[in-house]
Amino acid sequence: MGSIAPSNEQSGTATTDDAVTPGNTDGPALVDTIASVVAETLDDAAGSVIPVAELHGGEGDEEQASDYWDAASMAPLNAASAAAIARLRAFKPPPFPLWDRLPVSRRAAVLLLLYADRRGDLRVVITMRAASLRSFSGHAALPGGKADSVDETPYQIARREAWEEIGLPMDDTKLPAPFRIEHLCYLPLSLARTELVVRPCVALLHANLPPVSTSSISSPNTTTTTPTPSVEETLIPRLDAKEVAAVFSAPFHNFLRGTDEPPPPESKQPLTLPPGKWYEGTWTNWHDHPWRMHFFHVPVTHQRVAKPRVREGGLASLGEDDPAEPEPGRYKVWGMTAQILVDAACVAYGERPEFEHHASFVDERIIAQLDRMGRFGGGDDKKDAKGGSRITVEDMRRAVAGASKGEGGAKM
Repeated sequence: MGSIAPSNEQSGTATTDDAVTPGNTDGPALVDTIASVVAETLDDAAGSVIPVAELHGGEGDEEQASDYWDAASMAPLNAASAAAIARLRAFKPPPFPLWDRLPVSRRAAVLLLLYADRRGDLRVVITMRAASLRSFSGHAALPGGKADSVDETPYQIARREAWEEIGLPMDDTKLPAPFRIEHLCYLPLSLARTELVVRPCVALLHANLPPVSTSSISSPNTTTTTPTPSVEETLIPRLDAKEVAAVFSAPFHNFLRGTDEPPPPESKQPLTLPPGKWYEGTWTNWHDHPWRMHFFHVPVTHQRVAKPRVREGGLASLGEDDPAEPEPGRYKVWGMTAQILVDAACVAYGERPEFEHHASFVDERIIAQLDRMGRFGGGDDKKDAKGGSRITVEDMRRAVAGASKGEGGAKM
């Protein structure tokens, strides 16, 4: 299934046992081992037929962004990030039982996967949709897609799609040490232009090193061997070239700012940002009502962007950089994806964005209006050529008008 793409138009609970704690720093050798294993696995994969990714950029003397698949490039959460994660853990979206009545063809979910960078700041994993896709080709998106059955929870949908698109294991027991994924919360539903009702699922990728027991410390004369994991047992991106053109990351807090956030003063090698603005926004007329559009331009010149490399026979593998495809300085994130990221950052950091922003989580009011009009399974549904319910432009105009008047919620 494809990612839920950005749109021009716009429950589970987390456990409290997974508290954010600093990683164990008493095992530098283990850090080196993990880093070398990842590097060796990348080298070994170059000649394999397993669809792993090739990595572009991330070279030079300046400090590089952290990679979510490389534990050695990640630090424990700093105070601001730990507080943000605590807010997300505590967040509970308002009850919205419509999800359980939706047909499977209307259900979708996306995974908003966070991790800590070298300074303990949060970053979010984002994909770029493949140019071959029929809808929203070349657009940035969060990993995700449609439900396969009514029995899948939104989080299960998001994890399955993340496995299919970028190779993130669905089963937490398949995650290599020291990684683990904590489901933090659900966010209120979003409505895609493709008429899907989308549940964003927020999760944290932990990379705390396990404690090093004294019984496992070898004497100088003892040789210990760490098994080299296979590609399937690492978090190296394994991209589906039919769906994903690239995987990159963005600074999470920056989705509340109108400009690129400067590096901290203690940085030894401050980043030289590529030309261009971080943020542009505009008000547009969406079904006769004002709607704020966000356009973020994420710098990618100082991170390793993972891309599939297709070999003969359609198999993806690692490969050398293609000089005919220069890396752009920034990737644009907009539409529904940008809206979800802004709303999630508002919850996490307890702040409003610096730029103009319409009411958060307004989509649920529009979805509720469409449900009242019978557009998610009512008897007066219009049908498309395949017999499915089809939401018309007039339907959307009426739903947005109802939501903006406060029917079922506050004014937009």
